[in-house]
Amino acid sequence: MVIREYKPLDCEVLAGLFYNTVHRVNIKDYTKEQLDVWATGSVDLEKWNQSFEEHYSLVAIDNEVIIGFGDINKAGYLDRLFVHSEYQRKGIATAICSQLEHAVQGNIVTHASITARPFFEKRGYRIIREQQVERQGVFLTNFIMEKSKV
Repeated sequence: MVIREYKPLDCEVLAGLFYNTVHRVNIKDYTKEQLDVWATGSVDLEKWNQSFEEHYSLVAIDNEVIIGFGDINKAGYLDRLFVHSEYQRKGIATAICSQLEHAVQGNIVTHASITARPFFEKRGYRIIREQQVERQGVFLTNFIMEKSKV
């Protein structure tokens, strides 16, 4: 596995990976209706690309296949961290997350799904609060979590 910085040509593949991961991995913690509004299958690639370019964004590759990605902004908000459904529990998210965390000063905040919560807890993040996020009239539970860099 190689981890490299994001390139605009990656954007469409990352959008597909996001959709598939949400629908295959998060299914144990969310209903189909919740998954459908979280990952609709239609993202604004221009906005996603702009966001990736404004953040420190990384892509994990194995045998020329993108298997994961993540991004963090300068303020320490870890925005996205997703690993291909067929590459779960192989240390990919850990490797990406470690590089993202080292890229910023100060505390790191993320909005973790129910599925991702244990991963972040093992990394030393603590729950600030549980929240209900509304998408198209459907509510999804996630957790605002923070890691102190002391």
